[in-house]
Amino acid sequence: MNLNQITHHKKNILVVDDTPDNLRLLSAMLTAQGFEVRKALNGKMALTACQMVLPDVILLDINMPGMDGYQVCQQLKADDRTCEIPVIFISALDDVLDKAKAFDVGGVDYIAKPFHGAEVVLRIENQINLRLLQVKLQEKNFLLQQALDNLKAAQVQQIQNEKMVALGQLVAGIAHEINNPISFIYGNLQYAGQYVQDLVNIIEVYQKEYLQPTPKIQQISQDIDLNFVIQDLQNLISAMYRGSNRIREIVLALQNFARHDESQIKRVNIHEGIDNTLVMLQHRLKETANRPAIIVVKNYGKLPLIKCYASELNQVFMHLLNNAIDALEKGVGSGEWGDERRIITPQLTVNTQHLPLPMPQIRIYTQMTNSNTVKITIADNGPGIQDSLRSRLFDPFFTTKPVGKGSGLGLSISYQIIVQKHQGNITCNSSVGQGAEFAIEIPIEQPNTNP
Repeated sequence: MNLNQITHHKKNILVVDDTPDNLRLLSAMLTAQGFEVRKALNGKMALTACQMVLPDVILLDINMPGMDGYQVCQQLKADDRTCEIPVIFISALDDVLDKAKAFDVGGVDYIAKPFHGAEVVLRIENQINLRLLQVKLQEKNFLLQQALDNLKAAQVQQIQNEKMVALGQLVAGIAHEINNPISFIYGNLQYAGQYVQDLVNIIEVYQKEYLQPTPKIQQISQDIDLNFVIQDLQNLISAMYRGSNRIREIVLALQNFARHDESQIKRVNIHEGIDNTLVMLQHRLKETANRPAIIVVKNYGKLPLIKCYASELNQVFMHLLNNAIDALEKGVGSGEWGDERRIITPQLTVNTQHLPLPMPQIRIYTQMTNSNTVKITIADNGPGIQDSLRSRLFDPFFTTKPVGKGSGLGLSISYQIIVQKHQGNITCNSSVGQGAEFAIEIPIEQPNTNP
C-alpha cells in the first residue's frame, strides 16, 4: 500500500471478536468516528477478510473458538501480503504474560476490556499515523537506494569508458612501437637465413676444394667447433624466426582484443575474441609453485557472425577468465590440486572433456539457442561461491577477494555490457566445492540497430 492510498482513502478497520455485542459496540463507535468497519466472528473469517481487502488496522480478540487471536496474528505476520498490518489486541485477559505473548507474536498494542471508546480511537489513530510515517520512510529509503544505485551505475560506466579509452590507446601505442622493429626483424630474417646458407655453402666448397687446410685454419676450425657452428646456426635462425612470428601473433591478439578502431557495433567472430583473450592470459595459465598448469577445454559450437560491441565483449571474457583463474589459485574445494603435473603439456587447449581430477581446468562452451541468441559458458572446477554471496556478485564495488586483490568492478562492468548494452543476460551457477559457471546470452542481432 503506497502513501497516497493510505492518506486519501477512508480508514478501514477490521474488528475480530466472537462476541456479537462487542462487534456491534466497536463497529458503531468506530463508524461514528468516520472509520469504515468490517466485522469477523472468528479467526478464519478474519484471514479471509484480509485477503479480500487489506485493512489499515486490525482489532483482534484473543479468546475465540477454533483459532485464537495469537494464532491469527502469527498467520498474518507469516504472510508477505498482510505482515505489515498493525494488529491491536483487545481482550479481557489482563495478565502480564498474556500481554507479553501478544507482543511476541507481532501485536503492536494491547487494550484490556472493559475499554473506553476514546482510548480505542486514539490508539487506532496512533497506529495509522505510525503506519503513515513508516510508508513515508520506506518511500524515502527506496528513492535513496534508487539514487545510490544510479550513482554506482554511472560511476561504473564512467570507469568502464575511461578504461576502454585508456586500453585502446595503450594497445595502439604498444602495437605501433613493437610492430616497427619486429617487422624489420621478421622481414630480414629470411634474407639473413639465406645469407647464412650461402656462407655455409662457400665454406663447404672450400673444404672440398682444399682438402689440406693450413695449420692456422685447422686450429681456428677446431677452436670454434666449425661443424657445430654450421649446424647450430641454422637452428638459431629458425628459433629467431619462430620467436618473431610469436611476437607478431601477440601484437595481433592485442589489437584484436582492444579493437581500438572498432568502437561501434559490428559483426564479429565470437570465437576469435575468446581465443585472443586466452592468448593475453596465457602467462597466468602456466604452472606455478602452488598449482599445476591450468588446462583450457574449448567446446565451440557452430556460430554465425554476431553483431556486438567487440572490444567490450572481449573485456567481459577477460573479466570472467581472470576470475576463473583467481578461483583456481585457491585450490579445489577446501583442498589442494593433485600432484599429476607430469601429464600436463605446454599446449593451451586439449581436445578431451574428461580430464583427470583434481586438476585445475577452465571449460568454455558456445552454442546457438532456440531463441536466436548465442550462449557462452565459462566454468571452472575451483572452490565455488557461497549462496549468500552469489546474489551480490554483480553489485558495483562488491568483491569476494581480499583487500587489495579486487575492485568489485569486473562483474559489475560485465553485467552492464551484457545486459544494458547488448540486451542480453549473464548468470552465475555455483555451489561450494563444485566450481562456478558463468553463462552469457546475447542476441545474434542487436535490436534498434542497422544491419
